[in-house]
Amino acid sequence: MTEVDPDGELAVVGRITTASNATFLAELAGTRVVYKPVAGEKPLWDFPDGTLANREVAAYLVSEATGWGVVPRTWLRDGPLGPGMVQLWQEPDADQDPVDVVPSAAVPDGARTVLEGGDEDGHPVTLVHEDSPALRRMAVLDVLLNNADRKGGHVLAMPDGRRLGVDHGVTFHVEPRLRTVLWGWLGEDLTADEVAGVQRVRAGLDGDLRPVLAVLLDAAEVDALAARCERLLAAPRFPGPEGEMPAVPWPLF
Repeated sequence: MTEVDPDGELAVVGRITTASNATFLAELAGTRVVYKPVAGEKPLWDFPDGTLANREVAAYLVSEATGWGVVPRTWLRDGPLGPGMVQLWQEPDADQDPVDVVPSAAVPDGARTVLEGGDEDGHPVTLVHEDSPALRRMAVLDVLLNNADRKGGHVLAMPDGRRLGVDHGVTFHVEPRLRTVLWGWLGEDLTADEVAGVQRVRAGLDGDLRPVLAVLLDAAEVDALAARCERLLAAPRFPGPEGEMPAVPWPLF
């Protein structure tokens, strides 16, 4: 893990224009980070205003509780544009595509199919993702977080084979909100490793994890996280979509 003083001088380098909320590339004592000020968050109809940075940090803490390290180090602090979320910058391997849209006649061997559709010219295409333990862990974490926005672009393929997830601002809703491109294991049993990760989170909620999350989330949201853990442990398999929300985010990437 990169060693960095979380309270060091934060200098904005540039803006990441592809993000939906104000997101900046910054440097912290020579280390690149992502900086998302609360003041740059756009209001959402189904989440309280000014809470997305807290949810990003809470997602990191739950990821750490699983023992899997899916979410890069993330914390809250003040910055040039006010308080916000800071996360260690990650440089993915551009030659790896854990999630992809491919011609339906050319689905790679071993890939998991999520959905089929057509491109702008009407040609059949298929949304697929790889079948790997690292990506499965991310999918399990998304169930726990109730992640409403797991786009393909939020999956970072690291050169060493790790799969890191970013952009967790719309998480921890008390109602079903899971929207993801990682539906390829729907209905399949969790592995022993995956069950153990969920157990660690549930145990943490009876210990040190709950009071830390209580500073970031509403009590009802922390209780809903515990309920999702218990539900997944009672029926240890990948759940399907529920509620009235779309099952996948849009755009997909």
